[in-house]
Amino acid sequence: MITVPRGLVLSLAAMFSAYHVVLGFYSLTQPRSPVPAILALVVYGVATVLSLWPASPIRMPLWLAYFNIAVCAMLPLLVGSQLDGSVDNGYATWYVAAVGTLMTITATRRRPWLAGVGTAALVVHTVFWAGPAALGSMGVIGSVVWVAVAVILARALAKAGRDARQYALAEQEATEWQAAQEAHLYERQVRLAQTIRLAAPMLRRIIDQGGELNDEQRQESRYLEAAVRDEIRGRKLLNDAVRDAVMSARRRGAIVTLLDEGSIDDIRGAELDSVLNTLASAIDATTADTIIARTAGDGSATAVTVVGLSSADAKLSALGQESPEPEVNLWLEIPRNPVLIARSQR
Repeated sequence: MITVPRGLVLSLAAMFSAYHVVLGFYSLTQPRSPVPAILALVVYGVATVLSLWPASPIRMPLWLAYFNIAVCAMLPLLVGSQLDGSVDNGYATWYVAAVGTLMTITATRRRPWLAGVGTAALVVHTVFWAGPAALGSMGVIGSVVWVAVAVILARALAKAGRDARQYALAEQEATEWQAAQEAHLYERQVRLAQTIRLAAPMLRRIIDQGGELNDEQRQESRYLEAAVRDEIRGRKLLNDAVRDAVMSARRRGAIVTLLDEGSIDDIRGAELDSVLNTLASAIDATTADTIIARTAGDGSATAVTVVGLSSADAKLSALGQESPEPEVNLWLEIPRNPVLIARSQR
């Protein structure tokens, strides 16, 4: 979006305001007494400096807007009290353009309604002081038009700014969505390639043998099916070491379940390798019949929780005694911090 430097706008407004001050001093010989006009020039100068102060916020403070309205009501009274409204006073009515400029600044600084109040005060004074016909000859209509144009432009620029921010936000969201979709696509491609690598040899064997498999081949197919399920449900809980450890545990008869719920998606690189290698070592070391590895909840200092359960003693069931609950053979919480992982392994 094209923007105009604020310093340039302030400089132009200051030049217009200074021009009115020059006209006011130039015409001091026309009023019956120059004192009220000089006081009006001083008050107008103070209001202008405060309104154009470079460090002030874009939206004019409410107290300053009310002060400007008071100045706009004061200028016609001070200057007009020393002039004759029935004649052409020339540059002595400099306050008309000054009020228009000050209210234009007020409207530009996002106080449109208060700018309208100050302009209305000028119109009412002119009508009562010099008559309705003076609205055109004294330039009051021009000041009203300035303020109206400033209000319209300020609203248009504010709307354009809001639209630009909305478009930028929409573009950012679209970019993030596209990045997420590309990441999902890449992950699907990786999972698909891994699945094909695991299952393709057995699928070719099934095709070659017409589906007639011996017991050993059927059991191997079950292992491969579980490995494919791990690729879907385990996601980031898998690396080559974990895959090998899980397959070894299944071949000895253990039931292994891997559940990744997305809470370790922010762990990458060496930290993730440390967590997964610890998980693989824990699966290799346990003799539990059932192993469950699951990611911890969001905000937890633990990355993965590993539980190993051993079945009840079969001899007790054979003797008719009530079988006890499965025993916890393994309970391990793998922290997210590699330093804590190293300490836990000592």
